Amino acid sequence: MGRQDVDRRSDGERDTAFTRALLNDLRALERMHEQGLIERGVRRIGAEQELVLVDRHWAPCPLGPEILARITDPRVTTELARFNLECNLDPLTLGGACLARMEAGLRQVLGVVQQAAAEFEATVVLTGILPTLALSDLSSQNITPRPRYFAIDEAVRRIRGGPYELRIKGADDLSVTNESIMLEALNTSFQVHYQVSDQEFPALFNIAQAIAAPTLAAAANSPLLFGKRLWHETRIAIFQQAVETRSNRTPGRESLARVRFGEGWVEHSVLEVFRSDVSRFRALIGADAEEDSLAALDQGRIPRLRALQTFNGTVYRWNRPCYGVTDGKPHLRIENRVLPSGPTVLDEVANAALWIGIMAAGPEALPDVPARLDFQDAAANFVAAAREGLNSQLLWLDGATIPADRLVLDHLLPIARAGLARVGVDRGDADRYLAIVHDRVASRRTGAQWLLASAAAIRKHGTRAQRLASLTAAISRRQGESAPGHTWPLAEATECGNLAETYRRVDQFMTTDLLTVSESEPLDLVASIMEWEHVRHIPVEDAEQRLVGLVSFRKLLTLLANRRPGDLDRPICARDIMNAQPITIAPETTTLDAIALMRRHALSALPVVRDGRLVGIVTEHDILSVAADLLGQALGPPEPPTPPEGGGSAQ
Repeated sequence: MGRQDVDRRSDGERDTAFTRALLNDLRALERMHEQGLIERGVRRIGAEQELVLVDRHWAPCPLGPEILARITDPRVTTELARFNLECNLDPLTLGGACLARMEAGLRQVLGVVQQAAAEFEATVVLTGILPTLALSDLSSQNITPRPRYFAIDEAVRRIRGGPYELRIKGADDLSVTNESIMLEALNTSFQVHYQVSDQEFPALFNIAQAIAAPTLAAAANSPLLFGKRLWHETRIAIFQQAVETRSNRTPGRESLARVRFGEGWVEHSVLEVFRSDVSRFRALIGADAEEDSLAALDQGRIPRLRALQTFNGTVYRWNRPCYGVTDGKPHLRIENRVLPSGPTVLDEVANAALWIGIMAAGPEALPDVPARLDFQDAAANFVAAAREGLNSQLLWLDGATIPADRLVLDHLLPIARAGLARVGVDRGDADRYLAIVHDRVASRRTGAQWLLASAAAIRKHGTRAQRLASLTAAISRRQGESAPGHTWPLAEATECGNLAETYRRVDQFMTTDLLTVSESEPLDLVASIMEWEHVRHIPVEDAEQRLVGLVSFRKLLTLLANRRPGDLDRPICARDIMNAQPITIAPETTTLDAIALMRRHALSALPVVRDGRLVGIVTEHDILSVAADLLGQALGPPEPPTPPEGGGSAQ
């Protein structure tokens, strides 16, 4: 998430000072480029591991800051949400056993986090989107208490002028709103860094852009959100909307998304990318200047370019240039923000090996990309891969259209293998990791496919909350084994364990496939829906999907029992028989509180409402189903009947 020491205050003078520092940093970077000061001839790789913390019931565990307080390892730091942490691996020189060392470093630092988390009965999970995350987990109360996170949230809300919206269409449709930037916390990624010289930056950055789609398709691991089947890599759609700062206030005016693939190929230098971002976006947050970067250069010192780094941390390209200083020397890196977390450490390092290998093969293997692939096609490929994973058809070099799996197997894996050999990566390591990618793609068993197949296999078992908890439990348990994700057996419906925790809140079992009517719908339609769908309550909504009433079967029977001659000759609408002030509850209401409310008011149904809009309903039938499941678990299966005396069979 970038630098934490930021200034949340915003006024004209401070904004102007930060902008001047930012422009100074760009000029300083230009001078370093022109004078050949940026490090060349050195190739380092690195990675950032985002992770999710879950409690013993497989729900998000918002104790990240408390767990971090028990950790002294400087590689572990905070993330936006209290239920996330991030691990920053030490840079490695590309070559030799670097991939095996990356895997060992990941396992070691994750072990440090897991040891601390265990003190709080929490577990580390690697997954692109945690299946058990609920909208109620995304409140501002779960923002990690660091100035940077609150500053970005305040800035984006101020620019947007309204709530955050998330609309995604996949096999299912999703449309939700949220009051904070916490929608971004749905995503967990595995970000890989590749150091480049300023001279080779344009060609290598363009290659990174060209291969973003097929590498994403091969690594897809995020198909489910709130139980809905969306994109194979739903993270892409989430992030592009979670920090959206564009406004619809000026129809016809074009503007760029702060999270984006890009606008075109890089022609000359990294400065094109930074200048484009500074030209199009204002800083979300600021930071006091530590130094005058131009003056530092005049004095023979290498500047940190703190303003540029702060700004760059709030513009979210999927491939992002980064500036840093190591051992007193300035360097450039390409940060791959495309890859998801999980399904295992092995899979993550395998994904990194594929990407690093292609980058190492460089322009010799993929020459003159801008002349051979239209940039808009590369951008379209990226969206197609995010939507469909290995099922996508991608436009490739020289006008070829190739299925994503064949592009990876027939073209990119051989290039990656040659690239790793070229830079001296241990052959056994290269073969081991690239074989995982090959077998995963050849079997078409990405993490996304495993999740979708597992969800389908348990679709008719238990409640939605139980199924999502079982998926999370299965991910966690299988990650503890040595096998990569494409070899995993499917999840089972019983893996979540204790059913009681999947019934703790009403949003875990409420009915969300809702049948509703408008106030003007005729009584005949209301009665027919009740008969056809075997329901006893129908919510009434207005045109804005706000709950305005509830029609019950009991009210319908009362109307029919007390009718007078001629009553049914006039048209009767839903508004005539609905309860215009039904008692409602929030999704976060505990099940015990809901039951107490139903008993107190003799209710047979409770509409579940968020911000005035209907999101579910809880009925007596739902409560009875909960009770049956919990009693079944508590009492165990029924004992078999006692055979008749003498051992004979019953007649």
